[in-house]
Amino acid sequence: MLYNHCKNKLHPGKLTILITLSACLFCNHLEAANQTAKKPTNFVIILIDDLGWTDLTCQGSKYYETPNIDRLAAEGMRFTDGYAACAVCSPTRAAVQTGRYPARVGVTDWIRVKFQGGKIPPAGEKPSQYVGGPNDKLLCPRNPFYMELDELTLAEALSRAGYVSCHIGKWHLGQENYFPEKQGYDVNIGGCDLGQPPSYFDPYGSKRAHCKIHNLKPRKTGEYLTDREADEAVAFIKANKDKPFLLGMCHYAVHTPIQAKKDITAKYAAKPKTNHKNPVYAAMIESVDDATGKIPKALDDCGVADRTVVIFTSDNGGQSHIERLHGPTDNALLRSGKGFPYEGGIRVPLIVHWPGVVEPGSTCNVPACSVDFFPTLLDIARVHLPNDRAIDGESLLPLLKQTGTLKRDALYWHFPHYRTRPGNPHYTGPYSIIRQDDWKLIKRYESGRRELYNLADDIGETTDLSAKMPQKVAELDRKLTAFLKSCRAKLPKPNPDYKR
Repeated sequence: MLYNHCKNKLHPGKLTILITLSACLFCNHLEAANQTAKKPTNFVIILIDDLGWTDLTCQGSKYYETPNIDRLAAEGMRFTDGYAACAVCSPTRAAVQTGRYPARVGVTDWIRVKFQGGKIPPAGEKPSQYVGGPNDKLLCPRNPFYMELDELTLAEALSRAGYVSCHIGKWHLGQENYFPEKQGYDVNIGGCDLGQPPSYFDPYGSKRAHCKIHNLKPRKTGEYLTDREADEAVAFIKANKDKPFLLGMCHYAVHTPIQAKKDITAKYAAKPKTNHKNPVYAAMIESVDDATGKIPKALDDCGVADRTVVIFTSDNGGQSHIERLHGPTDNALLRSGKGFPYEGGIRVPLIVHWPGVVEPGSTCNVPACSVDFFPTLLDIARVHLPNDRAIDGESLLPLLKQTGTLKRDALYWHFPHYRTRPGNPHYTGPYSIIRQDDWKLIKRYESGRRELYNLADDIGETTDLSAKMPQKVAELDRKLTAFLKSCRAKLPKPNPDYKR
């Protein structure tokens, strides 16, 4: 703040009156500010499933229409280098809840439900064995069936400050004993072990009993799931407007099955195509946008918009048709998509809306990640971070207020599994990643190959610089190895039964 120093030629008596009045006005303003400051900040995390980095108008799409999400960006801060903690869903969701890297939590792949081989042993123990067939060069650690109950979730941490919490939509962090209500959430609507809905249309289930969405009773035949989730979110906000609250609005969309309303689909079928051209997927995105627009309106209607932080993001990159021929979207300029170590798999939209704090229409190019939400929300709520465990994320508050930057110098990813098998044209084996400044190193465990890219010059990762810059490769590899060791990450190991 700049101060204007000037001399006032006033009668001493008048000067005394002026000073007294000014002091009273200042005290009244300060008291009003203090009363506002005493009201806790509410939090809404809108986590979309499989939404690609360019799947929004404000992120560059000329085909998809997202006016409500664009408005969040226009009134908030958009992170150009926002990242999911993993290229697949469950690990990122664990990172959002805990502020810890998937490698540290131990959930490094998507969690299987019972009918996919995800049966939990009677004693509840996590799998310790390595798995792999004779065609796999490496044995990989088997992914857990759930996120441990002794992990401290956002809901549990904020409950200490009197927050009421609600999870709506996809959870995918374990079966019944590990549902949101077992992990600190007061309300759970739709959160279960399912990775995708059996159907996007009411009654949302199938003939198989295990394919029903938990705690989401049919309401109106044919109703669209994304609309229903939004209605539940609005109802929660209205019911808890006088309390500090945490709302996890975790849409099942835009994950498969690719299903949408016929009238919206028809609109996109008539539009000129770009690299984005799937009208059903576009209609799913529009429904997500409509649902997103209902939340700020509910906050406004309840008079709490000015003290509510809304975070909008995705759990991994879009399922690009580069990855699979039938993939519904395209992540270009980024390379590849969901499940893969390139930017298309891990870079995601990230928007933070916070009236009166975040400068409207601002952008930030400092890399931010899913692990950062936990420390950011606790920082805003003035809740101390736990001292009995490592928290990998960092509070984004200095970036949001534009008062400083982050202390860390790198971000990490760890995926010690096979995504696809040899023979698949888009085959990829286990990998780990480090991004430091603009440098990105991908470590391949099966081949031992290292790939090095400079994202400032080559966002599409078209030119591997590893052969030209062996010292930079060695430097980043050492740092990545040290990180994995520090969090006791499980690594793939040679398969003695591999048939060469």
